[in-house]
Parts: sequence; C-alpha cells; structure tokens
Amino acid sequence: MGQLDGKVAFITGLARGQGRSHAQTLAREGADIIGLDLCSKPSTTAYDGSTDDDLRTTIGLIEEAGRRVHAEIADVRDAQRVQDVFDRGLEKFGRIDIVLPNAGICSGNKTWLIDPEDWAEMIDINLNGVFHTIRAAVPTLIEQGDGGCVVFTGSTEALKGAENISSYSASKHGATGLMTSLARELGQYGIRVNSVNPTCVDTHMINNDFVYGLFRPDLDKPTRSDVEEAFTGTHILPVPWIEPKDVSNAILYLVTEPGRYITATALPIDAGFIVKS
Repeated sequence: MGQLDGKVAFITGLARGQGRSHAQTLAREGADIIGLDLCSKPSTTAYDGSTDDDLRTTIGLIEEAGRRVHAEIADVRDAQRVQDVFDRGLEKFGRIDIVLPNAGICSGNKTWLIDPEDWAEMIDINLNGVFHTIRAAVPTLIEQGDGGCVVFTGSTEALKGAENISSYSASKHGATGLMTSLARELGQYGIRVNSVNPTCVDTHMINNDFVYGLFRPDLDKPTRSDVEEAFTGTHILPVPWIEPKDVSNAILYLVTEPGRYITATALPIDAGFIVKS
C-alpha cells in the first residue's frame, strides 16, 4: 500500500531533473501522473533544454513504478495548451489531487544589463507558467470537494535574493506571493498550498558555464570540480548541493498525512544556506 494510492498528480517540467524525481517519488507511492514539458531550449538559458527522449524516459520510469501516466510536450507560457494537457489527463484518470507547478529556468546578468526580452522570458516561464498551471487545475480541485495539495517549486532565492540573477529571484519571489495568496483562497476548501525552496540542486540548472562562472569568476572556464568548494562554502552543512530526491521527499511529506496541517509555508531545503549567507 502506498501513501498516495488512488491519487493523481499534475506536474510541469516533467521530463528531467526535479520534475522527473517528483514524478518517480509520487508514482512509487501510488499516484498516477499527468505532466508536460517544453522539450526544447528556452532562448535565454546557458544550458540545453530537455528533449523528447528525456520525456519518454520519465514516462518509462513512471510505468516501471506500476503507475499510469499522461504526458505531452507543451509550453507553460501557453495557457490554453496547459489547460488542454490537463483536461486530457483528467479525462483519462478522472480526478486530480496534487498540483506541482515545477517548470522553471535560470539565467541572469547584472540587473541593468538584462535584455527586456530575457527578463520577459524568465517571468513568463517561472511566474506566468505557474499561474497557468494553477488556473488549469484548481477549479477541478475545488469542484471535487475533497481537498488536495498544491506545492510550488520555489528557491532559496525566493526568500533571499542574489546578485546577477535578479530576474530569477524576482520570478521566484512572485511565485511565493502567489503561493501564500492562493493558500488563503483555498483553505476554505481543504486545499493546502505550500512551496519547497531548495538551495542549488544537482541538475542542468546549476551544471553549466553560467552558474560555474558566478561561483568562480576568477577562472576563465571553471569546471564542476573547480566550483565544488565554493558551493560548499555557502552552506552550514558541508555539502556543495543537494539531490533532486531531497526536494521530492519534502514534497511527499507535504502532500501526505504527515503534512496535513501545513499550508501557506515556504519550506527551505537548503543545508543551512539562508542562515549561512
């Protein structure tokens, strides 16, 4: 018996990284999955986007866990496309219980050097995309009348801010405001709304030249090994970064019985980053 038997989760950014980990974790506990991913590279990131093969791999992992999945290629910036994917998944599975607005990107520069188009893409994916996901799924959660959970993927930068990635920080601060507002609106329906706010997670989002350069500006082309000590120095615990499963386990706690009275909370999973910094 899993903790989520009979439940259905809607996850954006499903194809790899945290999205894949969240899907696997919830599927192992019995949840069926509705999901989507862009499966191409946004124009502003320093790292490659997910691929069709990534999405197929995630679908296979969910099925290996014994669960059903409805997944499509879609862009969270397109509200109607998000709605259509959700509706087709709802038609297949008949309900929704967990919503994880997870899709996001990271890029940056000094604030006054960020191109308006780059700023717009960040906000459009990281904040508007979250709104589109909520708008697609929340009416069904309310209509079902038996509660549910929404967990936003935030960041330590949603709680603190950092130089050189102000557009990212602004998008995540916005998502935190959206989360707390939504929690106030949905509490009357027994629907809980929270966010997880990790430090650097070992995914493509940090494993790229742009982020490495932020941590080791003294080197022309820093490598992963070059930046490990600098990453570690940002934490109380002596680790450079955390794994996607660490965030997934926190989400599992929030969407199951142990977290039943937690709402409107921005939960840090940060190895002490916020306090240390």
